[in-house]
Amino acid sequence: MTTASPTSTSLSAHQTWVRVRGLLLALTVLVVAGVVMALMRSDTQHGLLDPRSPDPKGSRAVAELLEQRGVGTQVVTTLDEATAATGPGTTLLVTTPDLLTPHQQERLRDDMDATERTVLLAPGPPSVGILAPGVSAESTTSVSALAPRCRLAAAERAGAVDLGGERYTTDLPGSHACYPSDGLATLLRIDGPTGDTVLLGSPTFLHNERLAEQGNASLALQLLGSRPHLVWYLPSLDDPSAAGGDGETGGRDDTDRTFVELIPSGWLWGTLQLALAAVLAALWRARRLGPLVTEHLPVVVRASEAAEGRARLYRRANARDRAATVLRTATRTRLAPLLGVPPAQAHAPESLLPAVSARLASADRDLGALLFGPAPADDAALTLLADQLDALEREVRTS
Repeated sequence: MTTASPTSTSLSAHQTWVRVRGLLLALTVLVVAGVVMALMRSDTQHGLLDPRSPDPKGSRAVAELLEQRGVGTQVVTTLDEATAATGPGTTLLVTTPDLLTPHQQERLRDDMDATERTVLLAPGPPSVGILAPGVSAESTTSVSALAPRCRLAAAERAGAVDLGGERYTTDLPGSHACYPSDGLATLLRIDGPTGDTVLLGSPTFLHNERLAEQGNASLALQLLGSRPHLVWYLPSLDDPSAAGGDGETGGRDDTDRTFVELIPSGWLWGTLQLALAAVLAALWRARRLGPLVTEHLPVVVRASEAAEGRARLYRRANARDRAATVLRTATRTRLAPLLGVPPAQAHAPESLLPAVSARLASADRDLGALLFGPAPADDAALTLLADQLDALEREVRTS
């Protein structure tokens, strides 16, 4: 009586763990990477320039200092709220002018004439042409501590400030170009008929984490606290007024934007995570295969049984041509050394056939058709071919 031995399909607990640990590791790395990327995006986006936010990139510290000096701060997120809140004795702060559509920018420009001071943070080419006619936005620069180098009283009292970003040039009379970087102003004040407009190349000095450095707090209080009321405008993409006019966003028509720019950022991050998961899965699968290992067969298979098994496969596939080719190739390979033909020329008719004819006394058969002929038409012809090849080989060996 024999007992059945465990087969390769019966996995132990250790084998199961070895197989799944790579997948678990890949999933863990994917989850950790997703959390880290989400936190990174949250740190850079949450509360950015929001006077209610205590985050490093928020601006709550500025709002509290202004409140201590009697300046009230009103936070608005739509253009209608901003235009309704502005008027005499008001400073209007626009945090991201480039986010406004041309239609919104034109409406805001009309309202700026009734505001005593308008402060634009980092307006670039998409917005500066409408909100500040006569001003050109040049190439950007890095943020660093810059000296005022102008006669603007607020800049002279503040001293060095962390500025940079967008740089501006203008030929308008009565303007003040301050904090130059390579000769181009990063703070530009333009006098208007009823008020002034201040363009700042970077909002960095308003961040909570930078307010106590250099003269950042002094400049912020002087620019934003000169009037008793401050309207802090945080433009948003869901503002209903963005759908008016020509329907453009951010100063660019959707037809001019690339396919990648039209894809929401969340989909891009999701695609990156899926790509990372695919790479990790591929590495796991490649490692799981491992190197080839030679194993002993559990049983010994006789050559005759292997030949019969292959013959049945040929018969099931009706591959008489393939079977005939195998029979003829094997016969030619065995005949060549018997006839003194080099192995490299064993399958060349011009070398093998003359040698066979010279060895055999009788030449009443078509050796070319026998050794190099077409495939048999049926099973009977294939059987006859096998018998004839065996007879030819025996005749050559005995001659």
